[in-house]
Amino acid sequence: MNVLELSEQEIGRRQSLQELREMGIDPYPAAEFPTNAYSTDIKEQFKEDEQREVVIAGRMMGRRVMGKASFAELQDSKGRIQVYITRDDICPGEDKELYNKVFKKLLDIGDFIGVKGEVFKTQMGEISVHAKEITLLAKSLKPLPVVKYKDGEAYDKFEDPEQRYRQRYVDLVVNEGVKDTFLKRATVLRTMRQFFDEAGYTEVETPTLQSIAGGASARPFITHFNALNVDMYMRIATELYLKRLIVGGFEGVYEIGKNFRNEGMDRFHNPEFTCMELYVQYKDYNWMMSFTERLLEKICTEVNGKPEVQVGDKVISFKAPFRRLPILDAIKEKTGFDLNGKTEEEIRHIAVNELKLEEIDESFGKGKLIDEIFGEFCEGTYVQPTFITDYPVEMSPLTKMHRSKPGLTERFELMVNGKELANAYSELNDPIDQEERFLDQMHLADKGDDEAMIIDQDFLRSLQYGMPPTSGIGIGIDRLVMLMTGKEYIQEVLLFPQMKPEPKIPQSSVKEWAELGVAEDWVYVLRKAGFNLISDIRDEKAQGLQQKLGEINKKYKLGYEKPSVDDIQQWIDGAKEK
Repeated sequence: MNVLELSEQEIGRRQSLQELREMGIDPYPAAEFPTNAYSTDIKEQFKEDEQREVVIAGRMMGRRVMGKASFAELQDSKGRIQVYITRDDICPGEDKELYNKVFKKLLDIGDFIGVKGEVFKTQMGEISVHAKEITLLAKSLKPLPVVKYKDGEAYDKFEDPEQRYRQRYVDLVVNEGVKDTFLKRATVLRTMRQFFDEAGYTEVETPTLQSIAGGASARPFITHFNALNVDMYMRIATELYLKRLIVGGFEGVYEIGKNFRNEGMDRFHNPEFTCMELYVQYKDYNWMMSFTERLLEKICTEVNGKPEVQVGDKVISFKAPFRRLPILDAIKEKTGFDLNGKTEEEIRHIAVNELKLEEIDESFGKGKLIDEIFGEFCEGTYVQPTFITDYPVEMSPLTKMHRSKPGLTERFELMVNGKELANAYSELNDPIDQEERFLDQMHLADKGDDEAMIIDQDFLRSLQYGMPPTSGIGIGIDRLVMLMTGKEYIQEVLLFPQMKPEPKIPQSSVKEWAELGVAEDWVYVLRKAGFNLISDIRDEKAQGLQQKLGEINKKYKLGYEKPSVDDIQQWIDGAKEK
């Protein structure tokens, strides 16, 4: 990187880095720095009558120099604490450079330092550490966007969502509460695993690269497997592999892992997302509803200390039991139309002519039509946890037929805060019925439905060996964390969400500038002066441009040989010809 591509603060920090090295101080030491305390623990365990020596480390997030004494604010992995530093304490000998030069001039906000000292309480009542030794542990070369206040107004806030998600490492450092969201996410996953493990179920891992994108209706990502010279799919679900394990004799199996669906991004969807799927033998969807209620009540209590959570202006209760409502009853309740016993064409007529749904075409089968109606008029209305049950067979190609309701299946989706959180079935284990369902899906694909399932012949073969009665469920972890933390956007609960490519300032290349006779060093000087494209210098005067470049050469002590006015005129003439 050329020095002129850096900001003035970055240049200053690199100069400090060099000075530290010249003083014999390694700005990135390799040795272990053993700590014995955290900021929060020091404050919680403080006793007036107890002398306590501590070793702490973290980022320096603030500094107030007052002659021979200073205060610094140290941020470790748990919180912040004040450090009191005096010249004579950290420099007991004749050499005072560690304080006068290193601490006061060469250290910067964001640097990692280690502190050995004693805990005390200041006259203002703040529990602090009186430093006896300080050690530089890592030099920060980029300035943090530390919020400053003037006349009650905050400046340099790091709150632009795109910046925050793209530079999560900065977001975590400077914005309070961000780390807490991800600690709660870890609690959600830890509690879920503990709940399943205590029930006797086994966590497993199945392939991410699959030869058939099965287990859900979704558009997959496609990649090429060079070693086999075949196209492969990033998995859209783990279902079919987990069911193979039930065939193989596991009582219950679950997997928490990434799925990939090539269907765009918005505030509720990320193309790469985390899902949990669980399958248990000898159970049905009624048992799974009760199990899910207990699981979510437990998770909410562990994360929030109670089975309720505040989401915006709503309080959502995960206290069992949840409401249970058949999907066709839900549609009738919200639209007034009873779709029971209706044909595909009758439902299409209702959707298009009565309910005025747009973008309905001939590729939509009966199941997708019902799904569109439910999504438009029902889904967003269920704030409190609600099990929507008994879906039509056309919507559920992997689900067992309902034991008492012809044309329906034993399936539920859990709706919370207007969105689907979980999807569960009494799993289809009749291999002949399953093959017929797959064939129906292929007919939908032939009509243009690019989300229809592909036949997985190996999965059909596994069913032919016999799968016991089984219930399965999938829960979207990202949405679950959104609910448990009260976050509105999925990006808030993903450490590194997918982002559009970072925009770049258009620049003429070094090679293009060279065609005008501009040396590489001066290309960076031109860019620093604001001339990123060759066309930018067309209207400049040679003498004026020379002066601008000379000022930068002098300011940054570059020592480059200044181009003549004639040379610069040649550049300008060349730019006009392009």
